Amino acid sequence: MQNGNASKVEQCVALLHGLCRRSHSMEPLRSVFEESGYVVRNIGYPSTRYCLSELAEQTRPEIDALSNRFSQVHFVTHSMGGILLRQMQATRRIRNLGRCVMLAPPNRGSQVVDRLRHWAPFRWVNGPAGGELGTGADSVPRGLGPVDFEVGVIAGNRSINLILSQLLPKPNDGKVAVSHTQVEGQREFRVFPATHPFIMKNQRVQANALAFIQTGAFLAS
Repeated sequence: MQNGNASKVEQCVALLHGLCRRSHSMEPLRSVFEESGYVVRNIGYPSTRYCLSELAEQTRPEIDALSNRFSQVHFVTHSMGGILLRQMQATRRIRNLGRCVMLAPPNRGSQVVDRLRHWAPFRWVNGPAGGELGTGADSVPRGLGPVDFEVGVIAGNRSINLILSQLLPKPNDGKVAVSHTQVEGQREFRVFPATHPFIMKNQRVQANALAFIQTGAFLAS
């Protein structure tokens, strides 16, 4: 799957933002990878309008176009963006899939969703996909199984949302417990002092994301 000899011009790094965010939130990472010589595609999708399976279907044509153009398509995802990628891969394997770095992904769901999913304001803000990110039997991420591609997970352990933090096991980033970011089959895992909404702006996170896409390993601790 992974060809280390492929030149950067033959490779693309696709960015997938999280729930209730837009592609603009991933611009700090675009700069990091473009400055390192990669072609970058910052992909937007209507995260609060549809369920995850529908979002995967809507996003798939853009991913397929990248697979047809580049010898390798790497991914850097934030939060639900990682679950969206897993949903696409589980439905139909992504051709020329390279490496992936997931930032603060709810790979085992979030207890915040368990507590708030039936609250009308939560449903209004987060939409159908937001309600699928819990930890129970109907959790989409927990039902996707192990990853079968090269994945490095980065979690944050700082929070700016003290209320939501109380709904989560510690440590957490205010939205996802560190223990619930990991996924079976991941290659590497790191935890940094970063918050959920701003983890992509952390320079250590950026450096490690770049290292994993380049080499398949995070920087030495």
